[in-house]
Amino acid sequence: MSHITPYNTSDSKKDQVAQMFDNIAFRYDFLNSLLSLGIHKGWRKKCIKLIAGKKPAFILDVATGTADFAIEAVKLQPKKIIGIDISEGMMKFGRGKLQKLNLDKTIELQYGDAETCDLPDNSIDAITVGFGVRNFENLEKGLTNMLRILKPGGQLCILEFSSPRKFPVKQFYMFHFKYITPTLGKLFSKDARAYSYLPESIKAFPDNERLTAILEKVGYKQASYKSVGLGLAAIYLAEK
Repeated sequence: MSHITPYNTSDSKKDQVAQMFDNIAFRYDFLNSLLSLGIHKGWRKKCIKLIAGKKPAFILDVATGTADFAIEAVKLQPKKIIGIDISEGMMKFGRGKLQKLNLDKTIELQYGDAETCDLPDNSIDAITVGFGVRNFENLEKGLTNMLRILKPGGQLCILEFSSPRKFPVKQFYMFHFKYITPTLGKLFSKDARAYSYLPESIKAFPDNERLTAILEKVGYKQASYKSVGLGLAAIYLAEK
């Protein structure tokens, strides 16, 4: 995976990603819905249905952002959901949502990332990651640490953007991300680089079969993926 970072600075990728999301946090939810036409909400619902069968009691949502995935996971009626993120700016808006929905006792948001999260071994039933694995500083290290945290038989569910391969979706995708996404990002968030980093990071990311192979390499079982949105994204499911 190419080392793509949001900004051309000497800071670590982790620090740059945190700065980027802090910069755009106030417009993140709005732009997410605008740029995806709200389709991403349906993708998260599919993810939650995939892990519903094992009735996870303790869920970890990695790269939780403004807590949309964690909020969706409440439908599973778990005992506890922990959301971690490296952007305090994003979690500030997430905590505001939780308070409005009276979910701040069920969902706890805290600073952290997949690579350094120190939750105990075999302590979590299910881990979700929505549009976050592209931003890991070290992909294999993050995946390995999440495997450590999962209980035997626990599930990892990743939702991540992909690079479409079929005509005309591929051509539309390239046009959208090259021209529309950065323009709207600059207009509404005042950080155009954040929205040009997005397609760059997607292009550099080992998606589909390649990510499934990495999951198996670091020790996950029954790793699989399913394309959604005509190849715009994929849902990955694996077990410990």
